[in-house]
Amino acid sequence: MAEFDISKLGVYREHNRLEAKSAKGGFPGSFWETFSAFANTDGGIILLGVKEEKDGRLTPETIDAEKLRKDFWNMVNNRQKISANIVTDSMVKIEQLNGRDILVVDVPRADRTARPVYIGSNPKSGTFRRNHEGDYHCSVEEMALMFRDAAFVTQDAKVLELMDIDVFCSETIRRYRNFFRSAHTNHLWNNEDDEIFLRKIGAIGIGNDRKYHPTAAGLLMFGHEYEIAREFPNYFLDYQENRSVGSLRWTDRIVSTSGDWSGNVFDFVIESLQRMQQGLKVPFVLKGNTRVDDTPIHKLLREAITNSVVHADFYGRQGLVIQKSANGYRFANPGTIRISISEAVGGGISDPRNGIMLKMFSLIEFGERAGSGLSGICNVWEKVYHTPATIEETHSNGVDRTVLTLRTEGREQDIDAMLELYDGVITTPNTTPSTTPSTTPNTTHSSTPTTTQLLPIQDRIIAELKGNPRLSRKELAAIIGSISEDGIKYHLKKLQSKGLIRRDGPNNGGQWTILR
Repeated sequence: MAEFDISKLGVYREHNRLEAKSAKGGFPGSFWETFSAFANTDGGIILLGVKEEKDGRLTPETIDAEKLRKDFWNMVNNRQKISANIVTDSMVKIEQLNGRDILVVDVPRADRTARPVYIGSNPKSGTFRRNHEGDYHCSVEEMALMFRDAAFVTQDAKVLELMDIDVFCSETIRRYRNFFRSAHTNHLWNNEDDEIFLRKIGAIGIGNDRKYHPTAAGLLMFGHEYEIAREFPNYFLDYQENRSVGSLRWTDRIVSTSGDWSGNVFDFVIESLQRMQQGLKVPFVLKGNTRVDDTPIHKLLREAITNSVVHADFYGRQGLVIQKSANGYRFANPGTIRISISEAVGGGISDPRNGIMLKMFSLIEFGERAGSGLSGICNVWEKVYHTPATIEETHSNGVDRTVLTLRTEGREQDIDAMLELYDGVITTPNTTPSTTPSTTPNTTHSSTPTTTQLLPIQDRIIAELKGNPRLSRKELAAIIGSISEDGIKYHLKKLQSKGLIRRDGPNNGGQWTILR
């Protein structure tokens, strides 16, 4: 909607981020329902002085735009009318089309500390959200989530004073500490007893009785499922695996309610990861004299499942569902992202719903604390599989969900593209991939590259272009045979950025010049 152009009004139709209102008889009362709905969902543009025709076309009408603008500012600053003013002067403009004025109000997605934005003094009757059908009254569950998210402290920091540390599974704690010890061999916390260690990582906290009790994060990470369900009645974790194309039957499944394992978040993440990573291609890569089996895709899957956990609303319905199929992966968690999707994918902004759990995963080198988690997932996936990741939020029957989908579209991993994503110095005496699973993440890496070299595929491209500088991407892909046209495009861009080749002339009919 940042690219909305009033001159193209005739080609637009109302949708989940665009609403037209006639305003011929004055300021429309329904404006505030849409204002609330946009503020509580993904933002959007409201046009006053525009009529929706029967065929869906939008046409301008004659209005007193100046009066409407004045009325708008009087009402939006009245807390008896709307709970929060989230717009600035630049978001309210009078535009002209065919000699008629149109008042354009660009409503942003409200910051979580301002949500819910509601009409009047009663959020129960005045809170709206937006879907493809238009504005609708929020359910009690949707409002409860917005109020929880408005708190400055993340919801998993809550100290559960009616519980003690007996709710924890000692085997899970032992397992977590082994991961911590592997990531921090000489850390002082390795010498502490379990209670002090749990205090350090935020799994227990001091209650009003001045005694230690589990935090919500500690309960979710290390508790027994039946104890977790006391605080989170809708708690449910589900991993589903289907290896065959077109089959509806899951060949492997893990659910938190089975009763044959702890059912907590940490054990679920580790067990699910082991299954997700099975079958991934692992190139023969050395750092020094050590083989590196922890590929960028292994790291991406750790990031993706951690991201789902730290953004999940465990008070919400339908639970956390992870799916692996022949065509990729799907991560669905209850609750929306607390910032906009564009901000989340853009990177640099981090606002997890479960900040303490993010800290716990970060301590064992799972997850990303710089706000670039989703951005990194999308970038790595597209480079290796040449198909985009998709992220969407859904609002249905009062239930919010965030879904990250990583599709392969039938493509194999681009090994050469993946090799470029490795950290530090790499030696690849044999790039033939194996499918040995990486069941225990190896997160040790060097971050100081000392040499750079061309990948074998890039040397091959240069050699082919030397022989025939007029080769197209399609022709190169056909000659080399082990890479797609999209992969050729990716490596050509890399070679251009390194100043090794140059494109002369138009796309059709031009040629390549080798510069080295």
